[in-house]
Amino acid sequence: MTGQKRTAAHGAPHAGPSHQVTEWISGELYVSPRPAVPYAVAASELLGELSGPFGRGRGGPGGWRLWFAPELHLGEDVLVPDVAGWRRERMPRTPRTAALTPVPDWVCEVLSPFTRTLDQTAKLPVYAREGVRHVWWVDPDARSLEVLRLEGSHYRLLATHTSPARLRAEPFEALEWSPSLLWEE
Repeated sequence: MTGQKRTAAHGAPHAGPSHQVTEWISGELYVSPRPAVPYAVAASELLGELSGPFGRGRGGPGGWRLWFAPELHLGEDVLVPDVAGWRRERMPRTPRTAALTPVPDWVCEVLSPFTRTLDQTAKLPVYAREGVRHVWWVDPDARSLEVLRLEGSHYRLLATHTSPARLRAEPFEALEWSPSLLWEE
């Protein structure tokens, strides 16, 4: 299943209900439900795991700004990844805007039956076009984490983690952690 697609003139006002996420991709409006609890837990736990060492420098190198569900304005497209991060040298201050235009260095999409196709087929080319260096796909149903790195204009799959064993994953390889926290094992 994919997010519901509606065609409308880009820039046309749309105030989706608070229980939906709206995104513009290639001139199409996509409306998706807010994440169900298992998918929200995965995104929240991942953000919690990375924020201390990378956002605050507690037990790790710091140097990142990490946020839950930021609204990204990338060219004519408006995307809302589940989690995104920017290296502090590229974003030294927290913007005081509702939407962000700086391209993230890393995004994570938590795949659900409703958003999987949207995340993997419609959003990924936008991330590549804009130069998002790393994309992670977390799938709580399959209990997997896929790590992709941009090489040229396409992503290369670096690793698929399906074990609860501790791992290191680009661009956060300074931290060893267990993905089992993403699906509450």
